[in-house]
Amino acid sequence: MKIPQQKLYSHPMSSCARRVRLALNLKGLEYECINLTPLEDPELSKINPMGYVPALVDGTTVVSDSYAILLYLEEKYPQHALLPQDLMKKSINYQVASIVSSSIQPLQNTNIVNYIGEIVGPDEKIPWAQLHIRKGFVALEKLLVNYAAKYATGDEIYLADLYLAPQIYNAIYVYNLDMVMSTHKLLICEF
Repeated sequence: MKIPQQKLYSHPMSSCARRVRLALNLKGLEYECINLTPLEDPELSKINPMGYVPALVDGTTVVSDSYAILLYLEEKYPQHALLPQDLMKKSINYQVASIVSSSIQPLQNTNIVNYIGEIVGPDEKIPWAQLHIRKGFVALEKLLVNYAAKYATGDEIYLADLYLAPQIYNAIYVYNLDMVMSTHKLLICEF
């Protein structure tokens, strides 16, 4: 049976879209990546009323928001599981996803950082972003200290890694943050 080809509405710099691209590739799914620049593309608002990427079209199903897309992919396409069977490790993966999506990624979003620059001053943008990124990663390091192995929560790539890799990349290459992690290894890969 041929797996239907999905369409992923994306943006090259979106960490949220990167985590979905990683999942699609790990699961071996064929997909068409539609990079929208600028993000105000009217085609996107037809797919996702919020006007954000990523948005996945899988046949007649449309799913937006990276977390919802990843859970959808996990349910529909079980190959290369994104969550471990062990309940504790599964809960750690959920916690990592939550910390990244609520406490790191929104605070390093270009729109937010630029707004901080407008209201506080342009020289405060990067230090403000670095402060919040560092705080989030310090918490993640403490959370993962007893679970990390080859990857964040063991020897397989799971949901936590899909959230961490794009955020580490952005922290290093967009916000020039020194990401020395002393107690464990985190997945850093090319996107």
